[in-house]
Amino acid sequence: MSQTLVLVVDDEPDIRDLVKEILEDEGYAVIVAEDVRTAREAIEERVPDLVLLDIWMPDQDGISLLKEWHNAGALKFPVVMISGHGTVETAVEATRLGAVDFIEKPLSLARLLLTVEKAISGFVVQSSAPSGGALTPIIGNSEYCRDLRAAAEKAASGGYAAMLIQGERATGKQLIARHIHFQSARTAEPFICLRCDSLSDANAARELLGNANSAGFFESAASGTLCLVDIEELPKVAQSLLQEAIETGVAVREDGVNVALKATLIASGSEQLQRSITQGDFSEPLYRHLSQHTIKTRPLREHPEDVPLLLTHYVDQLVERDGLPYRHFSVAAQNKLRNLDWPGNVLELINFVQRLLIVGQGVEIDLDEVDSLHGADKARDSEVSGDTMQLPLDMPLREARAEFERLYLQRQLDSVDGNIVELARIVGMERTHLYRKLRSVGIQAGRKRG
Repeated sequence: MSQTLVLVVDDEPDIRDLVKEILEDEGYAVIVAEDVRTAREAIEERVPDLVLLDIWMPDQDGISLLKEWHNAGALKFPVVMISGHGTVETAVEATRLGAVDFIEKPLSLARLLLTVEKAISGFVVQSSAPSGGALTPIIGNSEYCRDLRAAAEKAASGGYAAMLIQGERATGKQLIARHIHFQSARTAEPFICLRCDSLSDANAARELLGNANSAGFFESAASGTLCLVDIEELPKVAQSLLQEAIETGVAVREDGVNVALKATLIASGSEQLQRSITQGDFSEPLYRHLSQHTIKTRPLREHPEDVPLLLTHYVDQLVERDGLPYRHFSVAAQNKLRNLDWPGNVLELINFVQRLLIVGQGVEIDLDEVDSLHGADKARDSEVSGDTMQLPLDMPLREARAEFERLYLQRQLDSVDGNIVELARIVGMERTHLYRKLRSVGIQAGRKRG
């Protein structure tokens, strides 16, 4: 299944690069354009699933390009306008011409991700109902995978109001949630994922319940499915609103309006959820509501017999999606990979396969090549986890400072398992600035999700 493609049109290189990096970390495919001309060329090559379109650009403004698409009947994708100094009149004009939303600079990371998710989900619902047959299946022939498919099908037909999928990161929790939705009677309704770490106590009510001018996640999900990703990171205000909605069917907006929760809730949680409950950071009554129907995922090391099928599946996917050269694994290479621990679970396996397709030569991936790449990974991990703060003292101060920042941030990032929210808290930086800093020191930040 192809990645969702986002086209970012903005004349500021820093904005293009930052948005591209953030969205790619979230699993989107991203192309960029610096002006209207290159935006037209990009769309001629491939129609995107979403366009983020800056209003003020030197050659031609974004509103004129939006009007061009609107008048030609070519708006086959949602458009979100971006502006550093927009006006109400501009926003009204953009909406009249078909824009689905409007965000302002400086960009808020939480607002950007929420806007992208809602724009894509809302547009899909309006254009066509997704087909269950197009979903990536739950791959594997182990007893665990057979039981997992049976549990998902039971949940799909059970009509539950809420459920919990719990396990280590990158064990396929969102995949299972999608499987449940698209195999259920709700398949023609929206399936919307909400990253709980993108909410705060300050914005939770507005994002969940909306206001007089825009719908929140409760309304956007309609009678479909609202998937709550990393539920342990849901802020206290959002927990209270969610508990109220589950118990009464509605939550009260700040202006006194009742907002109904009609969607099925599927929460995904990591092994940290129990710790959050014990520490008082997560509501135990809310957990009881969500966990009445629970599916447990298992790490890849506990069902290694599925590794060969996963290797074949992701080779085919990367060849089709990214145009990488086709290669296949020898039996010896497959056996070696079956016996690895895979601490990063399926995400680690996908990244490993991708690198083999990119850097390798020849059609067959043999044992020596697997050993070589795996050995390089182990050496790198040992360097990162070892005494990495030993810096050579024979370099200029500026270079030494940059190297210290790189090692410091890499160590902190590893300690929180790639969790950007937790990293921002530890180092005391706002997330948008943190992304810039990570990029400047050469660190690729990607959350290990599942």
